[in-house]
Amino acid sequence: MSRVPDVDILELLASQGRETLQLLETIDEEKAQYRYEAGKWSIKELVGHVSDVERVFAYRALVFARNDTTPQAGIEQDDYVAHANFDARALRSIATEFASVRAATLSLFEGLGPDTWMRRGKASGFDFTVRSIPYILAGHEIHHVAVLRQRYLGG
Repeated sequence: MSRVPDVDILELLASQGRETLQLLETIDEEKAQYRYEAGKWSIKELVGHVSDVERVFAYRALVFARNDTTPQAGIEQDDYVAHANFDARALRSIATEFASVRAATLSLFEGLGPDTWMRRGKASGFDFTVRSIPYILAGHEIHHVAVLRQRYLGG
């Protein structure tokens, strides 16, 4: 979250999503299978992971926004990726899924009332506010796009 600029967070999520999709359009299918090191995720898996985490956190935001106090379990990201079959799919399909997930996330946040943002919940043993979640998502994407550029695309 320390990399997230001080701007309107929903505008950032929207523009960030567009920029990530533009970057993904520059990657061909052969390159999308690339792993910069043995045991690391492919580009397809990295993008799929970003979508999976966004879905989980958007669900958490929904639970907290609706004042549901049920603690939310954590996820094991490597298990999610291992069972997602991302490498068998076309990168364009995974990118389209990312765009759909981002649109749904934005729709959720845009529909929240002002009194909702400070509602709290617990996930993975930590306390969160609804307001914190879009910042977490933005920071998560910033991190993985930087890894994508530096370690996968050499930029």
